[in-house]
Formats: sequence, C-alpha cells, structure tokens
Amino acid sequence: MPDERDAPMDLIPVERDEHSAPFFDAAAEGTLLLRYSPSSGEWSEPAAVVCSVTQARDLEWRPAAGTGELVSWTVKPGRRGPDGVRGPAQVIGLVELTEGPWLTLRLVDAAGRKLRAGLPVRVDFVRPEGGEPLPVGRVHD
Repeated sequence: MPDERDAPMDLIPVERDEHSAPFFDAAAEGTLLLRYSPSSGEWSEPAAVVCSVTQARDLEWRPAAGTGELVSWTVKPGRRGPDGVRGPAQVIGLVELTEGPWLTLRLVDAAGRKLRAGLPVRVDFVRPEGGEPLPVGRVHD
C-alpha cells in the first residue's frame, strides 16, 4: 500500500460497518475483495448484498486480482478553496475488473495522460486521514 501521503487529500474518510469490515480488513493489507456467488459462479461489486446477475443471496467475500481495463472516464474540476483558487482536477474512471464487475475509481495517476478505453488499471489503496483504506486506480500502459 502506498504511503498515506499519496492519498488524494479530498477523499472523504469512510467508516466501516458490519457488512464492510472484511473489505476494509483486506484493503489494509492491499487486497481487493469482491462478492462471489458460489451457486451462480458470478462476481459482484463489494457493496452487493445479492448477486448482481442472478439475485442469489449466497454471496461471500473472495480476493480479486485487483486488475482491470478502463471503460470510460470523466474529469471532475477541482474544488474552489476559500481563496477562490481551484484545486487540481480529478480523473474518475469506470473500470471493468478482470472478474467482471465494474468499479468507479479515482485514477490517481491519470492527470495529463492520454487515456483510452482498454488501458490496464491496477487497483491500489489510499487511506484518507482518519478513515479506512479506499480503492483507487492506477493506469499503466
């Protein structure tokens, strides 16, 4: 996991609950967990409570590869500070993970890069001050 100084400063810290605790425990170790349905063989996003394909309720946490491809992206303008100066823009990417689910991730190293659909993305984690580790994407070409 990168040094906490690499954390985008404007990510809002989140707190775990009973459902998310396994996700955040694994994230602290640098592992992405997804929800998997043994009955359907389908993967779902971490927040899922039923299989996103079959609606099966037998989801369990399983480690994911933490890799995928960029599907689409947008650039969100930076926030204006109290001095009226706008902070840096953020690149938000829609990433199709190797296992199939799509995640929306901040692409922390994409500013100024020439992006295109299909670029490989690796899931990494940053820890905003006072919060749990959050997934972000790192593009590599």
